[in-house]
Amino acid sequence: MKILSIIGTYRKGKTIDTLVSRAVEGAMAKNSKVTVDKLYLIDKRIEYCKNCMTCRNDDSDKEIVDCIISDDLDAVFPMVQEADALIFGSPINCGTVTAVMKTFLERTCWTLAKPGDNPLPGCPEPRGTKKRKAIIILSTGIIPPDLRKHCDDATSLIESNCQCCFNAKVVGTLYAGAVEVKGRSPYIDDAFKLGEMLVT
Repeated sequence: MKILSIIGTYRKGKTIDTLVSRAVEGAMAKNSKVTVDKLYLIDKRIEYCKNCMTCRNDDSDKEIVDCIISDDLDAVFPMVQEADALIFGSPINCGTVTAVMKTFLERTCWTLAKPGDNPLPGCPEPRGTKKRKAIIILSTGIIPPDLRKHCDDATSLIESNCQCCFNAKVVGTLYAGAVEVKGRSPYIDDAFKLGEMLVT
């Protein structure tokens, strides 16, 4: 089983990195045949989408279409399509995912999706037929979990992309809130269990 973790943090070794690693440990403890690739988006050269719609209008039978931008995502698109499961990790900045994660989601939309009919004609649906699972791990320094609904547009954004682009069902999410006060420790076990869920 191949797991691809897509990490949108700007700071390695901090909260998101730690919790994603713990989720990976949970997955590997549950299934010894798991292999994991960690993709740090900050290490990649990822250009902004140009909204040219060339990818959207390409052959709908292709599983991956060419983007007019040639950058490090050329090698990432096949990694996503080959994965059996996905882990998304991002701090919450200004109520949503980091800019590098948002850029990744925009660029993967029409390269891995095609125009469909649900909920409206033209809305994206996955190009690939492989079904996969996903988990989402988010953190914020100040907002505690009981106020999550006021500060978390990230979960719905990633869930939407999972459904319409990655053909992935989100089986669990973790919101590590107020880590500047609470620290990471309260969320370590939850991340491990989330990893177990991903491969169950």
